[in-house]
Amino acid sequence: MQASALIVIAAFLTSIVSGVFGMAGGIIFMGVLTWLLPAALALALHGVIQFASNLWRFLIHRRHVVWSVLIWFGLGSVASLGFFSLVLFAPTKFLVFLGLGLTPILVWLPERWLRLDASNRWHAIGGGFVSNGLSLVSGVSGPVTDLLFVNTTLNRHQVVATKAVMQAMGHASKILVYGGLLLGAAAREAIALPATLIAVAASMAGIMVGGYILHRISDAQFRSSRRWIVTIVGAAFLFQAIRIALA
Repeated sequence: MQASALIVIAAFLTSIVSGVFGMAGGIIFMGVLTWLLPAALALALHGVIQFASNLWRFLIHRRHVVWSVLIWFGLGSVASLGFFSLVLFAPTKFLVFLGLGLTPILVWLPERWLRLDASNRWHAIGGGFVSNGLSLVSGVSGPVTDLLFVNTTLNRHQVVATKAVMQAMGHASKILVYGGLLLGAAAREAIALPATLIAVAASMAGIMVGGYILHRISDAQFRSSRRWIVTIVGAAFLFQAIRIALA
């Protein structure tokens, strides 16, 4: 019951963060689930709840979605899913926390190193492949997809809306790869189905609250704040990975 309550609360609070910044919330929620559950089960449950959360975020901001970007990004995601389906991979808590800790470093890369533009089809395809792969390994890929928007002229609403669909693709991939675990006894012991459904509803409510806040901040606040938020979160999870490695 305590684990279920924590998951529901985390689903709500982290969805608020995602609703505002289009990232960071998923990283925090993945960390909470990995702390509470076995790594593979955490990836599966994260996929289900975050898929619903991002789908809801898409519905709220759907008029801002840039569909031309998503076509090529989707091709890269499908290619990545096909590749990782052929690779035998067993996620562990160490690998998940390491991925959660290191991925935020990407937001600090100098723009001149990776001048990516989501409107460039090859950048979008490559971003889809890498993003989806990281999602299957560590559960999240927000900082990767964020790099695709560094050199675009899209506003904050377009970024949040388009990234919602991008991230939903990654979560759908996790469901396809790890979702079968949710039907096993371990999943039923870890979290009851009603709690999962409540967590999905809580994530949707959090997205609505985040969307309300998003309308009240400027583009400058949006771009500067999320870099620091994801960095602080990443540092905390990198510390956790080091603790596991030294244990």
